Amino acid sequence: MNRKRLKKVIDQMQKEGLSQILVTAAPSVYYLTGIWVEPFERMFALYLRDDGTAKLFGNELFCLRPQEGLELILHKDGENPVAGLSAALRPGKIGIDKTWKAGFLIGLLQSRSDLTPVEGSAPVDLARMRKDEEEIEAMRHASRINDRVMAAAVGMVREGARENEIALAVQNLYAQNGGDHSPEIEIASFGANAADPHHEPSDTVLKDGDCVVLDLFNPIRRYWCDMTRTVFFRSAGARQREVYDAVKRANLAAETFIRPGVPMSEIDRAARSVLEQAGYGKYFTHRLGHGCGLDCHESPDNGPSCGVIARPGMVFSVEPGAYLPGEFGVRIEDLVLVTDSGCEVLNRYTKDLTVIS
Repeated sequence: MNRKRLKKVIDQMQKEGLSQILVTAAPSVYYLTGIWVEPFERMFALYLRDDGTAKLFGNELFCLRPQEGLELILHKDGENPVAGLSAALRPGKIGIDKTWKAGFLIGLLQSRSDLTPVEGSAPVDLARMRKDEEEIEAMRHASRINDRVMAAAVGMVREGARENEIALAVQNLYAQNGGDHSPEIEIASFGANAADPHHEPSDTVLKDGDCVVLDLFNPIRRYWCDMTRTVFFRSAGARQREVYDAVKRANLAAETFIRPGVPMSEIDRAARSVLEQAGYGKYFTHRLGHGCGLDCHESPDNGPSCGVIARPGMVFSVEPGAYLPGEFGVRIEDLVLVTDSGCEVLNRYTKDLTVIS
């Protein structure tokens, strides 16, 4: 068990009025124990009490090893997976991880009518929101890898290229650079397809004058990188250049504005106002960004309604975009780390307008 991180979680439990919680998301269990399990349909749960008690429940197939400060309670296939867990819980309120499967929760409540389940992800989510030094270095390392992968991906923008060809090649590049397996599909979108912020790569073939949006993300040693760049193939028209310039200025305006004590909503506003003044505000259709760490998308939400205050150690994306239906789209995304006096941009790959000739 990582005792420093456990203490952060217990402090948050006390603030939330929770004396016991179940942590079931694989990244959150890993955050506290260093154990990573993909349980699939089987039960895997870390039970925490505010007195420091920690018990890990799982299947014998997970090959879990004992560690100091963590009790293991194992079951076999064919046994009731919630039986041991049910016996360990105190009556009353219990915080349940937002990711826990309903089937397990229903089974638990059928065996323990004296439990009152409440949403209990906040203590771990809030602890994970501010990275420690080990995590910060992991995020820097992942972003350095992503800079190299992005450079290689831009090099794949050539005559005859297909979106899905680039996306698959990028996944292989991550694997070659120490990346973990990811179920996510890289985003490579050409021309009008780029007007869909989450376009799934298809067999679309690159054409002269296309914009190319490359949104590349993958876990590296469990910690995610995430970066987007937009380039142009052989030419960039006047409107494409105008939109690109506005999106780049929005990205830089937000990053310049970031510092401890600023609400996330104001960071979003710093970028959004640039696009509004340029006449493209209505084409910026999503939040400015999201927290990033053991999950690609985690707290804090970097959006217009988020009241979270930026604090040192937070890592989140800054990714303004403009998406013109039927025409093209532009997005520029960095990961940033909030420092004591501002922010550190974790990505180094150029944001200058680039035409691949």
